[in-house]
Amino acid sequence: MTEAAPTLDELLLELRDLVERARTMPMSASVLVNRDELLGLVDEILAVVPEEVRHARWLLKEREAFLLEAEREAEDIVEAGRVQAERMVERTEIAREARRTAQRVVEDAEALARRLRLEAEDYVDQRLAEFEVVLDRTMQAVQQGRERLQVTFDREDDVDPDTDEALSTFFDQDDSNGDAPSRSGTDW
Repeated sequence: MTEAAPTLDELLLELRDLVERARTMPMSASVLVNRDELLGLVDEILAVVPEEVRHARWLLKEREAFLLEAEREAEDIVEAGRVQAERMVERTEIAREARRTAQRVVEDAEALARRLRLEAEDYVDQRLAEFEVVLDRTMQAVQQGRERLQVTFDREDDVDPDTDEALSTFFDQDDSNGDAPSRSGTDW
């Protein structure tokens, strides 16, 4: 039996877990991650994203087909009402009732088509919003991972003036007071 391909959400959770499990560098908030493992996950995510986009496109096509079918049904209902009304024209009261019924059927069909269209649009919008959130999280996770991998040092901030002065006086001891041992002969 073959395993189902992991979903985008599963891959993102795995990426997060990889970053959370990574060892931290001593005295730093940076972490060490396995580059190949991280890049492999990013590649898998990039492979899944087009599938999610295809799925969203499929949903849009399904929505359009659904709306076309609803409009056809509405037209059929309107036509059926029109035919029925024409048959009843001979009788005034029946003709009036038929017109009212046809109008009500048309209005109901239009209301149903509007409602179905709005529901389909809301559904597709919701799915696209979820996809947008997932994609945004992915981008943030990748950006955070990249930022954690980049370590920069400001050379001027790292130099402590007191430590620098103490080191220079330590190495200049033999020149300043004359008590330092001689480097010539057997003193070494």
